[in-house]
Amino acid sequence: MCRVLGVSPSGYYAWRGRPPSRPARVAVSRQRVARLMRALGRQGATRRKRRCTTRRDREAAVAPDRVRRRFEASAPHRLWVADITYVPAQEGFLYLATVLDVCSRKVVGWAMSARQTVELVKSALEMALETRAAQGVVLHADRGSQYTALAFSRRCAPAGIQRSMGAAGNCFDNAMAESLFATVECELLQRVAFASREEAAREIFRFVEGFCNRKRRHSALGYRSPMEFETAWHAQRTADGPSAS
Repeated sequence: MCRVLGVSPSGYYAWRGRPPSRPARVAVSRQRVARLMRALGRQGATRRKRRCTTRRDREAAVAPDRVRRRFEASAPHRLWVADITYVPAQEGFLYLATVLDVCSRKVVGWAMSARQTVELVKSALEMALETRAAQGVVLHADRGSQYTALAFSRRCAPAGIQRSMGAAGNCFDNAMAESLFATVECELLQRVAFASREEAAREIFRFVEGFCNRKRRHSALGYRSPMEFETAWHAQRTADGPSAS
């Protein structure tokens, strides 16, 4: 081995018997991580400069804020958060609308389009309604024109959805939806460049369904994925019997 690697036997044994250096024994810190990343030529993924996708219709009726930044739910199908983000591609922007279940962190509805219209957010909602019991659920969103549109309101009412909206221009009022988009951005968009909207749509589908819902672990869920959490929740509900709330 020494001959192949061009190392003297005495040098090898000196290295093997040498105790760890002081930096190697120190607990990991931000400075050490930065130094190691520089040595490896690595760079952290950060969020891009924010581009506002909220287009407010000041004449539209606004729903009350039923959440007030308390993104908590004791069971699935109680509270959903919805929002829109954009995905850059060489061909142009692809807009992604999502509906997230606050209890399980599962993306229960999503849709993509080259335009950010009310039909886009309605399509994401329709997907959620296909598999979820929506009676009594609170749907929280921002005051974008897509969510304040009469067409969207008319779809929510017969489904038993209570609409909720945060303040205008305040990302903290829809922080959980923003957190989901930060994950998509840092773990996918910062790593891949898309040539077309079609390519972007394929990768977004794989990321949301294959990773976010099935594999990504959340500390709030006991380090389980949304799918694992919901499976365990339904199993416990069945074991508790009809009296389970």
